Amino acid sequence: MQGKTVRIHPGEYSRPMLEIERKFLVISDRFKEDALSVTRIVQGFLNTHPQRTVRVRIKEEQGFITVKGKSNEKGTTRFEWEKEIPVIEAEALLKLCEKETIEKIRYEVKAGDHIFEIDEFFGNNEGLIIAEIELNSEMEQFTKPNWLGKEVTGDLKYYNSLLSKQPYKNWKE
Repeated sequence: MQGKTVRIHPGEYSRPMLEIERKFLVISDRFKEDALSVTRIVQGFLNTHPQRTVRVRIKEEQGFITVKGKSNEKGTTRFEWEKEIPVIEAEALLKLCEKETIEKIRYEVKAGDHIFEIDEFFGNNEGLIIAEIELNSEMEQFTKPNWLGKEVTGDLKYYNSLLSKQPYKNWKE
């Protein structure tokens, strides 16, 4: 079941229970030329406890609720459960979310045999661009495009749940 979306009932989708991914900073916008899709995303967090997060997301005209567990020591693997919900319910749940919502545009770009999801953040996280790649194992090899920068897998400050509390604009580096 890893890596594939599973249809449970008509209109209902569930994602794999184990997510293996790596994250990288993006050093140029050249990825936009090769984007297979471009999607607007708004999301908030009902819970950002270190052991689990509960996210509400609106992705264009779809709503989702997602539960994520704590990452392993490397930051590559964690439990993830996601279910599609009606947009009207997602909009109502966003009003209950902690602090600030995250706004971003997601680009999907094929590199080799994989798809990178590149998130360009706006609002209080404007200027931050992160690429993620989902893998079938922690040791899986993949093509690294020339727009890929420093790896930030496992660096908690790049988790969306923390970006909602400690936005990029407030970082002092």
